[in-house]
This record gives sequence, C-alpha cells and structure tokens, in this order.
Amino acid sequence: MVTKHNKCRPRFPRFVGIALLAAVAFAGGALVSPLASAVPRRASPYRNLGIFARALAHIEASYVEEPNQDELVYGAIRGMVSTLDPHSAFMDPEEYRILTSDTEGRFGGIGVEIDVRDGWLTVVAVFEGGPAARAGILPGDQFLTIDNYRARDMPIEQAVRRMRGEPGTIVRLRLRRGAEARAIEVALTREIIRVEAIDSRVLGDRIVYVRMKAFQETTTRELRRALDAAVQATHSRGGVRGVLLDLRDNPGGLLDEAVLVADEFLDRGVIVSTRGRGGQLLNEARAQAAGTRPRWPLVVLVNGYSASAAEIVAGALQDQRRAVVVGTRSFGKGSVQNIIELADGSALKLTVARYFTPSGRSIQAEGIVPDMVVEQLEGAALEAAMQRREDVSEADLDRHLANPAQRGAPPAAARPGRDQPRTTADPAADTTAFRDDFQARMAYQVLRAMARSRGTL
Repeated sequence: MVTKHNKCRPRFPRFVGIALLAAVAFAGGALVSPLASAVPRRASPYRNLGIFARALAHIEASYVEEPNQDELVYGAIRGMVSTLDPHSAFMDPEEYRILTSDTEGRFGGIGVEIDVRDGWLTVVAVFEGGPAARAGILPGDQFLTIDNYRARDMPIEQAVRRMRGEPGTIVRLRLRRGAEARAIEVALTREIIRVEAIDSRVLGDRIVYVRMKAFQETTTRELRRALDAAVQATHSRGGVRGVLLDLRDNPGGLLDEAVLVADEFLDRGVIVSTRGRGGQLLNEARAQAAGTRPRWPLVVLVNGYSASAAEIVAGALQDQRRAVVVGTRSFGKGSVQNIIELADGSALKLTVARYFTPSGRSIQAEGIVPDMVVEQLEGAALEAAMQRREDVSEADLDRHLANPAQRGAPPAAARPGRDQPRTTADPAADTTAFRDDFQARMAYQVLRAMARSRGTL
C-alpha cells in the first residue's frame, strides 16, 4: 500500500534531507562538522559517485550512437532502486501520472481491465459505456497488437501505458476472439474513464454484498454511500441483516483509505501500526467510536490476490474479532511505500515501513490465514458441487435399517433423494446468489449462520 505526500509541498523523510546535505558536502568538499573528530568515521556512501561519473562520461563520449541523457539518468536510478525490495520503484513522469490517476479513480483510456493468461494479454472486464464496450470488445478477447506493437508477452505495465493517454487521442488494437480466424481491428478514441471502487447489492434476505476492488481516494466515500443505501432499502423490512465484504483480487492502494474502511466497522482499538528501520514505531491508527456501523454480522472474503491495504482491513477485523475471514491465504504484502515526488515530475516509490495488525503480527510474506479456508472451484468441479446434496445422513444410505418408530412412514425410495427436488432447510436464503461463485456462496452461508445465531434471521 502507499501513502501519498502532499503534491504541493512534498514531505521528504528526514533521511532524505541528510542525504541531500551529504551530497552537497561531497560536491563542494567544504562542509565539515566541528564534532567530526569525535564521531567514528564511516565509509561515505557517495565515494562511488566518481565511478558512476566516469562510466557516464565514457558512455557519452564513446557509445556508437548519441545517448539520451534523460534515459541514462533514469536508467541509473532504476538500477539503484531495483537493488531494494520488489515494491520500491522509480517512476518517470509518465509512469507517475498513471499511478496518480489510478489512486484518483479516473484516467484517460479505453475502459478495459486486462490480465495475462497463458502468455497473452487478455481482456478480463469491460467498463460499461466506455469506448471498448461500444466497440463490442468482450471479456476473453486477446490482444494481438497495440498501436502496431506485438502484444504477445508484453508486460501489463507497458500495455497499460500504451492504451492510456490523453482523452481524444486514438489507440489502434488488433484482437482475436476464441477460435475465430479473422482478427478484430478497432480504432478507439480515449475518454475519461471513471473506475468505481465499490460494487454492492442487497440480496433478497437483506444481506448486503459489497465487492471492494481497490483502495483509491473514493473508496470510503463509495462504501458509506452503499451502506447508507442498503439501510434505507431494508428499513421497512427490518433493516440490514449482515454484510459480506469481498476483498478478493483487491491489490490494495492507499493506507489512509484502508484505515477508514476498517473504522466503519470498529468502534475502538488499534487498526494498524507501522514500524520503520530498527522496529521504530512510526504510527498507530486507532478506531473511533463516532460513525461506527451497527454490529451487523460480518464476513470478509479474501484470496491469494488480496494484498496490502486489503490485508490491513482483513487483519484488523479478524484480530478485533469483528468478522469471520473466509477464503484462501492472502498475498502477504506487509510493507508501506511513500511516494516522494522529484523536481522533474518523476517520483520514487520507496518502502519505508512494515505494518502490523492489532495483535502485533506482521503478515509480510505470510499473509492473512482465513478463519475458514475455502478453495475456489471452477468449471466442472463447481457444477458438481452445486448439484450435490448439501448434507448426507444415514437415511441417504442404500439398504439402511428402518427406524422402528417410523413404521408408517413412506419407504426410503419415496423420500427426497439425490434425483428428486429437495426443499432447502433455509427457505429465506437467496438461492440465486453466487450460483457460479463457490467461495462467495460458502461465505454467504457462513454469514447467514452467524445472523441466525444472533436471532436476526
């Protein structure tokens, strides 16, 4: 997850100021502390700048073609940052602009969500009303070229960069669909795309399903609006009976938004703490009683793609015993990045801390372990699970002994069986909910059981 420095007045960490001072001293050779003789001498981290300068001079003087100086410097910074952890990065001005648009929830693009499937860039979702939707692009379509660049094995970051751009400009795509021999060729005009962080709906039994796709600047506001609408929609029927918060495939985002989301359901206690170099406590976010939602039964869904800010929310609600976590172990990104804006519009995304759940555990490289592990089922396995009976008892076994007290009961063959319609034991359940989503269906059943135990269903 990231924290954002104020764009107008970047808040550089103290060690950055020290580094700048040291760089000045190196350049001028004139800044000497009067206490220098009393401080143990350490090798300066800037002693190798001479080597860098010499290498740069050789490249500029002798490379077979005239090099681009900006690219040389940017490349050097990328190489330096790449020796750190996987989440620290250098972003040139264009890459930083893309990151900023992601956190704001709006950008110039064509309105698709993409992923890599079997080496191919593939459309996984199409935003309703966007340029791609109007052109007939569908989930499952595979990119052949993007503006005449071959898309096979193209990194997602590069593909995003090529498809986003200023509204009104054109991007040309060639795609293939299934076994169709003829490629689909379209020229799409980029528009402002607004990404909603929240999808929600109220099920027939007053369970509120909330899918949270990212932690951007609008996430908490959208969540509050969705919950308020659910309260109003169910008011005449007795109110909200439970909330299913789906954080699957949520890659995280802004730390502040994660804290605010957790605070919607917690009225006291620690939400998350961050510790920097040497384990020094940097910050501790605590829940506030004001504005806390009622203690509705709450289930949180996670999977291996739930990361960072999503793990903060799941970990806080789990440690505070406010929710039952269902699904599979989360990704395990337990670090915090600061965005440090540089003078030319580029930026450093630098890991500055680890975060800890309320119980003091770090989930770095460990993840959130669900209270109830439920693997996702796909295709034939899902269909088989849906067709199976929900329970098995002695009465279902062939040739079972009859109960002597039920002499007048119908024979076993006439009772509801595997090939006969079966009345659900819970007639209030929304039987159409999550038909094709096994994990969500199981989480829904857990939530209903929680609600029934509290006498709300």
